[in-house]
Amino acid sequence: MNMAHSKLRRTFIIGCGCTAFIKPRGLRTTEDMGLEAATKALLDAGITYDEVETAFVGFCYGDSTSGQRALYNLGMTGIPITNVNNNCSTGSTALFNANNLVKSSLVECALALGFERMAPGSLGTKFPDRVSPTILFGAKSHELESNLKTGKNSGPAAPRMFANAGQEYCEKYGADITHFAKIAAKNHKHSVNNPYSQFRNGWTEEQVLSSPKINNQLTKFMCSPTSDGAACCIIASEDFVHAHKLENQAIEIVAQALETDHPAAFESGSAMEVVGYGMTKRCTDKVFAQAGFAPGQGRDEVGVVELHDCFAANEACRLITYPALGLCAPDAAHKLVEANDNTYGGKYVVNPSGGLEAKGHPLGATGLGMHFYITMQLRDWAGPMQAPGLFTTSDKRGKYGLIHNIGIGGAVVVSLLRRPEFFNPGGVDGRTRLGYNHACECKPVMLADLDKVKSKNSSQYVLQAARL
Repeated sequence: MNMAHSKLRRTFIIGCGCTAFIKPRGLRTTEDMGLEAATKALLDAGITYDEVETAFVGFCYGDSTSGQRALYNLGMTGIPITNVNNNCSTGSTALFNANNLVKSSLVECALALGFERMAPGSLGTKFPDRVSPTILFGAKSHELESNLKTGKNSGPAAPRMFANAGQEYCEKYGADITHFAKIAAKNHKHSVNNPYSQFRNGWTEEQVLSSPKINNQLTKFMCSPTSDGAACCIIASEDFVHAHKLENQAIEIVAQALETDHPAAFESGSAMEVVGYGMTKRCTDKVFAQAGFAPGQGRDEVGVVELHDCFAANEACRLITYPALGLCAPDAAHKLVEANDNTYGGKYVVNPSGGLEAKGHPLGATGLGMHFYITMQLRDWAGPMQAPGLFTTSDKRGKYGLIHNIGIGGAVVVSLLRRPEFFNPGGVDGRTRLGYNHACECKPVMLADLDKVKSKNSSQYVLQAARL
């Protein structure tokens, strides 16, 4: 946005909701999953759909105006509804756009919704009559396999690209497949405490390593599954927060950026660059600069992270994760893993939700789900998933929560969240309005819940088709 930073307002997540992420078996429609997530978010915020001034809805596998189809269940108020597709970063891209409209004073309250109904198995194109827009990324990664000791790779396109990037890191810095297994097992262990998670098996390192091979580097349990699910976040201005007495749950989006590729993705000769290492680093540096930190600074004030671990190699390597986010030196990602500095008791708690590998990866919902989980961490509502030590700092705002969501093709969104200085827990909050703590309990919504948040301008014709 070409607007002086000083003219931009502070923005806050005031409500969020999520469905369970489930195996893609066609059991739920996108409009019904979207209705559940949005209803929960509105209940959490204590507002009705009439107060939402604009909405951005993200999905990759859906027809035109799927966003309207989902939100019309809540009302037909005439607001702008924009449908968003940005590969795996779709959900956070929807949030980025909603946040910018509030930040630039164009609206007081905006909604970002994401959902996906996927097919079982590996990702594939839905348009067989044309070449995929990501084909050059796959082609370059395949070319670079000749530079790797493991040579020609195999398997589905996405895990193959990330496996090649992982192999490059291993050869540069001395890591191996056991580090990928440690990361995957860590994430699966975390997911046991997440009722929204697709997998709650708690696979061990040995089970991860012995699961079926996908390619030279990755096994099945090192890869995120395809999933069905939805998530929603509501963004508002500071004036809106105070007017609605949401000081007890509003979490500030301190900084946020969206970045796309540079020529290095194809010209550098690096498999890690192909899958977005440089893109993530530039985006993260911008975010910490927005937050007022000097170059390279601020990471020690982060306590909890949700990052895009579509494959274990992705979390481990110097591509779009630990070093690119500035959480460690370029050669130290595997050392961070060995020190358990990516889990409870370590320096950072990374993916307390279980990450994409365990909780699932419905493309349009993933980024918004990440913001849901970090918001709940910073509210101190996360129950058995709660990261310790977030609020024991000398600054009453506590530590930051960091979010990273990337899509090949490419785009990455990085967000930095924190409690505002006026945060004051207690009293009636989202848990009261939902009747349970939706941060760590997953329950369906009922018609009575919808009645509390739907617009005065609702269509019974539309509502009669809704399935809750």
